Amino acid sequence: MRDYSEQKVMQAFQLYTILARQGVADAQAVQLYKSDDEIRALLDAFSRKVDCVIVLTSEQLFFIPRTKLSPFHVSNDWIKRHYLRSGATNSDLYLLYFVSLVLFGSFYDSYHTQEPTRQFLAMDEWARLVQERIDQLKRHDAEQLKQWEQEFSYNWSVIIEKWEAMDDIKETAKRQSGATISRLSFLDTARRFLIDQELLVDIGNHEVTLTEKAKTIVQRFFMDVEYNRGIFEFIYGFERENEDASDQ
Repeated sequence: MRDYSEQKVMQAFQLYTILARQGVADAQAVQLYKSDDEIRALLDAFSRKVDCVIVLTSEQLFFIPRTKLSPFHVSNDWIKRHYLRSGATNSDLYLLYFVSLVLFGSFYDSYHTQEPTRQFLAMDEWARLVQERIDQLKRHDAEQLKQWEQEFSYNWSVIIEKWEAMDDIKETAKRQSGATISRLSFLDTARRFLIDQELLVDIGNHEVTLTEKAKTIVQRFFMDVEYNRGIFEFIYGFERENEDASDQ
């Protein structure tokens, strides 16, 4: 292993403690990380020890858990306590993750796009996109869904059931259906969670946009099959397969 001076080790460790405590560091840290090979190597090594990675934008460094094994990973129980209703189960979490993935994917027109192709997403459009993806899932039989559950570690059947269960209130005059209101309420919970994680910005008029942190994470992880196991292709690939078939 390479020998580093005490000064470099301490500099890197001080930056690591900031990231471990706050999850983010400022533009000065970005410049140090980019310009000093030794600091960068040390900081990356420290991060690997706790199963995290360093993600940077032009103005910020972010400390991101790489897997659920990282001590810095947000636990399911914590999400349930802080964002989901009393008595929430894993099915609520599956749906929360699913609607978040649908949102991220909606900003890109292919699985290898480096920059978003839309500037914002309205809440009602988000609900419509989730329904489209649910409808695509429903076209496949239970046995096929079970195979995909093992492949992606997502319980697709439960996600469908949870979303569909919100469709239990009839429409009233001059108002959206109760089901839509219920679904928008769940999406609002997801919106608050993603805003608190600094992944979304509320721009008003019931519209949200991605942060630089979110764009960097999508590019670094969700566009990389090594990390996402093709989750975007699976969720959004149905429509593309149908389009390809219609072109033949």
